[in-house]
Amino acid sequence: MRVAVTHVIRFIEETAAILQDQRHYLTELDAAIGDADHGANLDRGFSAVLARLPGVAEMDIGSILKTVGATLVSTVGGASGSLYGTAFLRAGSVTADRFELSPEDLVAALESALEGIQARGKAQLGEKTMIDAIAPGIDALKQALAAGDDLVVALRKGVAASGEGTQATASMIATKGRASYLGERSLGHQDPGAASAFLMAQALLKVIESSE
Repeated sequence: MRVAVTHVIRFIEETAAILQDQRHYLTELDAAIGDADHGANLDRGFSAVLARLPGVAEMDIGSILKTVGATLVSTVGGASGSLYGTAFLRAGSVTADRFELSPEDLVAALESALEGIQARGKAQLGEKTMIDAIAPGIDALKQALAAGDDLVVALRKGVAASGEGTQATASMIATKGRASYLGERSLGHQDPGAASAFLMAQALLKVIESSE
């Protein structure tokens, strides 16, 4: 299976829907260790993205993703706007002029997005951030594809690993971002950025599964 422009558009729409539905949940997670605005910020940002989608729906995948990234940077407050905005901008750069992506192309876009987040946030795996959800998911996806799984099966394994990574953040002490100010008091709380990244992964899987 290959990922087309229509899949990308539907992924963005599904992401906006799931973030709106879970905005209070994400804000509750953020209230424990952050500024209590993660859900509201992302909902506002993706609402702005939806408003701009009709103008780019016929463009290449790279242009669509770059539009998402630029919109998030300009409309989302806090670190999440910069981090997710950079992720979409980086993914857009490696998919420029493409109207269809192979599974390997998708992995390359996801890896570029992760590299952008790491560069912008100066964070690594194990520091209680969204990286702890994203990196394991990409690794599991790559391993499954290398083992011969089709994209749907590989994505299921990737999303499962992302969920496990998200849950694991509850046992970590934050060393990056607003939560790092709490030190050991951040223990026992799931990272909101990891949670939102997991929701986005679920949105992608839902779109790909429905196209199977």
